[in-house]
Amino acid sequence: MATGAGGTSGGIGRFFIGLIMMCGGFYMLLQSINVSVHFGMGTRLLGFSMFGQRFGITSGMVMIPFIFGIGIIFYNSRNIIGWILSIGSLSAMVFGVISTTHFSLRRMTAFELITILVLSAGGIGLFLSSLRNADKQLERYEKRLSR
Repeated sequence: MATGAGGTSGGIGRFFIGLIMMCGGFYMLLQSINVSVHFGMGTRLLGFSMFGQRFGITSGMVMIPFIFGIGIIFYNSRNIIGWILSIGSLSAMVFGVISTTHFSLRRMTAFELITILVLSAGGIGLFLSSLRNADKQLERYEKRLSR
């Protein structure tokens, strides 16, 4: 007996049609997303309040311990403080970039949005249904009809 997608008899045609629909829908969805980042040396990463005033740690301030950490590492690479300063500062900068990233959908017509949703959801449905065993489904259906 020939097996289809995923070793089942679900159908290779459904598998590839679903895969193509899914890829097309997700491609169209990702093409319609605008990504913007508002990150610079004056951007506030963290904020805290102390003595009734608000203080902010900017991304430029994060560079100071990074520079010291790199200097310590080049002076003595076994010094754990240099590694902690460098890795901690680098982690704070990456966190700052990620936390200031904004995603928004571009303007589109209802037809475009419905096309994206139908291709994505329909493709997932066809793709997953091709991985089920169609012979067992057919047997259950035939038993129900014969009652």
